[in-house]
Amino acid sequence: MEQYRTRSPEYGPRRDRPRPPRQPVPSQAGRGAGGEPVRAARPPGPRRRPAPVRRPAPVPSPAAAGLPNPRLTGLGSGLFCTAVMFLLGALCAALFGASLTAYGVLFLPVCVLTALWVRPGDLMTAPVVVPIAFAVGLLPVADDEGGTGTLMGLVTALATQAGWLYGGTLVTGLIVIARRIRLVHRRRAAGARPPH
Repeated sequence: MEQYRTRSPEYGPRRDRPRPPRQPVPSQAGRGAGGEPVRAARPPGPRRRPAPVRRPAPVPSPAAAGLPNPRLTGLGSGLFCTAVMFLLGALCAALFGASLTAYGVLFLPVCVLTALWVRPGDLMTAPVVVPIAFAVGLLPVADDEGGTGTLMGLVTALATQAGWLYGGTLVTGLIVIARRIRLVHRRRAAGARPPH
C-alpha cells in the first residue's frame, strides 16, 4: 500500500529525510572549488522590499528657533487679526492722536502675520478676514466729531485710508497664493515619487 505525503512543504523537511548540506563557514563563503567568487542563490519566496530610509527632520536655525510659528484656523486667523487691529487702533488713538497713517502702517505687518500663520487648509480665508479686521480696528480711531457719530467717521476713514486697506489685502493675497502654489507642488512631488 502506498502512503501519500500529508505534510505540506511550508512546515519544512521531514525528519526521516537527510538534512540539506550546511552553509560554508564565513571565510569560505562566496568561493567556488577553484577559489573564484560564486553568486549565492536567492531562496525562493516573495521578494522583500528594503525598509524606507527615514531622514531626520531639518534642524531649524538658531534665529528661527525663537520665532513663533502657530497654525491658525480660518476662524482663529480672523479672531487674531481682528483683535490685534482693534488693539492697535486703540493704541494709535491713545498715543498718536488717532493717526490714520500710523494705523495703516501697523496694518501691513498684521496682514503678513495673518497670511503666514493661517494653516494650509484655510489659506483662502486670510484675504477675506484682513479687510474686516481693518474696519473693526478703525472704530477706536474714527472721528465722531460734528455729531454725525462713529459710523460717519468710520466711512470717512475707510474712504481716505483705502490705499492701506487695498495694499494690506494685496500683500495677504500674494503671500497666500505663494503658499498655495508651494503646497500644490509639494503634493505633486510627493505623489510622483515612486514608493520605496
